[in-house]
Amino acid sequence: MRVAIAGGHGQIALRLTRLLKEQGDEVISLIRNPDHADDVQAAGGEPVVCDLEAAGEEEVAEAISGADAVVFAAGAGPGSGSERKETMDYRGAAKLIAAAKARAISRYVMVSSMGANPDQEGDDAFAAYLRAKGKADAELQASGLDYTIVRPGRLTDDPGSGRVSLSEQVPRGPVSRDDVAAVLAAVLREAGTVGRALALTEGETPIDEAVSG
Repeated sequence: MRVAIAGGHGQIALRLTRLLKEQGDEVISLIRNPDHADDVQAAGGEPVVCDLEAAGEEEVAEAISGADAVVFAAGAGPGSGSERKETMDYRGAAKLIAAAKARAISRYVMVSSMGANPDQEGDDAFAAYLRAKGKADAELQASGLDYTIVRPGRLTDDPGSGRVSLSEQVPRGPVSRDDVAAVLAAVLREAGTVGRALALTEGETPIDEAVSG
C-alpha cells in the first residue's frame, strides 16, 4: 500500500511512517518545512514539500498522486491561535479531501480529537480547535470517501501498551502517541472501520482486536 500522510513530520505521523515501512508499505510524507526531510527519510518516508495552508487543491492533488490512501495527521499545533485552527485543522483537511477525490483515492483516515464539534461555542483557541476539527470531520463524512475518523483522547509520550479502548463512545482519558499510530496503521487495513468515527483512549483490548471488533 502507498499511503500519503499530511503533516508528515508530526509526532504521530513519524511513528505511523515507521510502522507502515516495517509492514512493507510506501509512505509519501507531506511536510511544510524542507528542513524536516531528513527526519522523514530516517523514519522511512518519502518527503514531499507541500504547505497545506498555502497550496492550491491541484498542488495538493499532485503531491498525493499515486497513493492508495491518505491520512490527515496535520494540525496548527498547540501554540497557534484561532485563525490557524481554521486554516489548518479545517481547511487543510478539506483540501486533502478535495485532492483525494481529484486523484480517485477513496480511502481517507482522519486524526481528529475527542470532543470535536462543528457547533462548538467559544472564541478561545481550544474552542476554535474543537470547532475546526468538527467541521473537518463533518465534511469528510459527507464526502462520499471511504473514511475512518479516529478521535484520540489526551495524548501522551508514554510507551505504547498495545491495548486500547476504541469505540464510538468511550470515557475521556489519555492515550499514548505510540498506540494512536498503531491504531491508524491497523485501521488503514480494516474495511470494517470504513464509515465510522471512533474515540480512542488507553484500555485493555489488544489493538488488532479493538480495530477488527
